[in-house]
Amino acid sequence: VQLQASGGGLVQAGGSLNLSCAGSGTLWQLNPMAWYRQARGNQRELVASILVGGAPTYSDSVKGRFTISRANAKNAVTLQMNSLKPEDTAVYYCNAFWGSSQYWGQGTQVTVSS
Repeated sequence: VQLQASGGGLVQAGGSLNLSCAGSGTLWQLNPMAWYRQARGNQRELVASILVGGAPTYSDSVKGRFTISRANAKNAVTLQMNSLKPEDTAVYYCNAFWGSSQYWGQGTQVTVSS
């Protein structure tokens, strides 16, 4: 299973970015799918996750600003990030489970300037 993430970049505070992640290499459904981030010097933290047929969950720091979504039965997930803040600067990683196996994408850099 491979996860390919895209959509990072440089944006000014208050701006928006959309991250995408596509899973390949399996016909089985990856579930859940999620986004994590890791800022320099910090531990990797969960940003948002989504189960097929379930409600998404968000960290308190992004609730109300970020939206995670996935198309039904597809191994793809997006993260719409609005009202970005400098503290959102990090490498963002796509994450997914297939049964008990966990997979990570390569990471995409998001930089928010003040």
